[in-house]
Amino acid sequence: MKIFEKPLFIFEMANNHMGSLNHGLRIIDEFAHVKKEFESDFNFAFKFQFRHLDTFIHPDFKERKDLKYVKRFSETKLTDDEFRILKKNLDKFHFFSICTAFDEKSIDLIEEMDFDIIKIASCSLTDWPLLERIILTNKPIIASTAGSDLNSIDNVVSFFQHRDKVLTLMHCVGEYPTSPENLQLNQIDLLQNRYAGINIGFSTHEDPDNLDSIKIVVAKGVRIYEKHVAVVKDEFAKNEYSATPEQILKWLISAREAFAMCGISNRRASFSEKELTDLRQFKRGVYASKSIKQGEVIELSKTFFAFPNNPKQLLANDMSKYTQFIAKNDINLNEPIFEDNVDKLEKREKIYTIVQKVKDILLKGRIIFPGKAELEISHHYGIEKFYEFGTTMITVVNRDYCKKLIILLPGQKHPEQYHAKKEETFMILYGSIKVTLDGITQTCRPGDIVIVKPGVKHAFTTEDGTVFEEISSTHFVDDSFYTDKNIQNFKKRKTLLSYWLE
Repeated sequence: MKIFEKPLFIFEMANNHMGSLNHGLRIIDEFAHVKKEFESDFNFAFKFQFRHLDTFIHPDFKERKDLKYVKRFSETKLTDDEFRILKKNLDKFHFFSICTAFDEKSIDLIEEMDFDIIKIASCSLTDWPLLERIILTNKPIIASTAGSDLNSIDNVVSFFQHRDKVLTLMHCVGEYPTSPENLQLNQIDLLQNRYAGINIGFSTHEDPDNLDSIKIVVAKGVRIYEKHVAVVKDEFAKNEYSATPEQILKWLISAREAFAMCGISNRRASFSEKELTDLRQFKRGVYASKSIKQGEVIELSKTFFAFPNNPKQLLANDMSKYTQFIAKNDINLNEPIFEDNVDKLEKREKIYTIVQKVKDILLKGRIIFPGKAELEISHHYGIEKFYEFGTTMITVVNRDYCKKLIILLPGQKHPEQYHAKKEETFMILYGSIKVTLDGITQTCRPGDIVIVKPGVKHAFTTEDGTVFEEISSTHFVDDSFYTDKNIQNFKKRKTLLSYWLE
């Protein structure tokens, strides 16, 4: 909905037209001039208030000038035709139109004049006869919450949500004016957390010279703001909480500054070259702690990290378990290792793809496992050959007894090995597997059990993918012996992941 595509600033005219059509037009004209500078960043709306005074005020009280608001409403009354002229002026200046209705007959007029949004005042939030009339319209609804407890707000939210209405709630304090200590801006957080998916706005009655609150609510993620506005003329004064065009200009500038300071949301911001350069100068560079020959893998054991670093030098930040560097030329002791003197092999994307495939087969097999269990990826001949030779394991427990879940992806083989100490029992949970024990092969399916005694050489492979449970005596890291000594000597044949489910 275009109304809510950008932050929306609502100028509440209320009765500040003072019952004068010309003054109402003047207010719209002057605030239309103010908004021009901000139209690329914000949307703007004007809000009127409708009361069908013939029925809104009890017949016995219509002439009671001693009652402040009876007098106020009566003396500032505009005709329906005069409101039509004001509404036409809103359209001329491309304001969205909003109107607060205080009675059912006013809803009829709102529909006839085709306002964009219906506003519910705080005093009417639980006026159920009025709400029942509002739901018969097809317009978005903005509702203020001053003076209402959470149970009342819950009921109103439920009422509109069950009828698929577009609803915005406004944090509001019904003191006119509201002192800074009574603004209760943290109520915005309460409403945002309690009513997920509903826009939370801010309807304000504080001193118009207060420019702090708008910055705070922008920082809280509010995108709909409402303030009373007025134009002062000799014959027309203003109240303490209504803002003049000059004050609104400062208010909008303050809001724009707050948006600029807050920056973008829901994704990481881009970093300036200066920020990256300033940070780099404090990072440790990678230096050779031993002589490294051309073609050698640059192991951590062959490096040390020290300040300062040189331009284009590898940094300690680059030395990840997912990244492998191979020297292009000889590197001497204590020399810096530069980016252009290494070949870089990235494993991160490969590991991520493996994790996704493991998750898929566990989901397909409906396998239950602890959410924080570590995932071990075994790539016996390197990550490049993982889909031919490899396996993944989830260690559930390893005490005097051990339980693991073993996952083989379609087409994978686990090379032949044996254990000197450990006895294992395999129970197939999903898929089929060919298990070879001391040269004898058997095909196993879900529910089958295989016992592997110490010293028995075993290998397994699968065509369609499999998951099986391994129950054993304690697993020791030095108790796996591979027939192929190349595997035994390959020290980086495992990648361990603690947060793989995330």
